[in-house]
Amino acid sequence: MNTVHSQRKKASFPAAIFLSALLTLPVLSGCGGGSRTAAPPPPVEDSVTRTVNNPTPANQPQTKKGLSTGQKVAITLVGAAALYYLYNRHKNSQKEGAQGKYYLSKNGRVYYRDEQGRPHWVTSPSGGIQVPESEAQQYRDFQGYNGRTTGRSLSDVAPANAPAF
Repeated sequence: MNTVHSQRKKASFPAAIFLSALLTLPVLSGCGGGSRTAAPPPPVEDSVTRTVNNPTPANQPQTKKGLSTGQKVAITLVGAAALYYLYNRHKNSQKEGAQGKYYLSKNGRVYYRDEQGRPHWVTSPSGGIQVPESEAQQYRDFQGYNGRTTGRSLSDVAPANAPAF
């Protein structure tokens, strides 16, 4: 009788170890790796839509600004025209990041550098930019002026000594 109990004990011991390991696996896999409640950091936002079209956060009331007589006609700039407008507005800025200085690359794209010096491409806001007619006239030859699909691109005005990335 003693040999049967001994054989059963030897056979059940590896099964018990295996089952114990299976039961502790979910517990161990849940440990470590930091907090599960913290959200990962947001990706780098290369679009300037918020800063151009909505400069104040949604929870702050925006003041209504009336247009002067000379600004009542607004032109929508999209694509190359919008990017060139943004480049010209930011090219002399002393700030860093998305609100800072913009550059025009050799391949005709607009970018800015973050605090670590990494370049970030700027994309044209999907809804375009409303610009007073007096300011928009200098962009009338570019693609995207008042929604046009024809015209000059930024590679036509890109400096030859700019980085191409």
